[in-house]
Amino acid sequence: MALLKLAFASALGYGLYRYWKKSPQGVSRAAFATGESTPGAVDVRNAGQEAMASDIKDWDELDQASDESFPASDPPSSNRFT
Repeated sequence: MALLKLAFASALGYGLYRYWKKSPQGVSRAAFATGESTPGAVDVRNAGQEAMASDIKDWDELDQASDESFPASDPPSSNRFT
């Protein structure tokens, strides 16, 4: 019985914590630049270096292609020999 009470108290505490820590609407995520997300059930960052909150110094065509293809299952094709 004590174990059941402990489980109930833990679940209640976790639920209250999640309710208290939920982020309000309009708060931007850490990886997103201001205004660079597609609203929906899950926020999705737009592709490209300008859509990121951090400043990346070494950004090349392969990084751009990889960022545009995410979350596709196949990596971008890159043929550096042609």
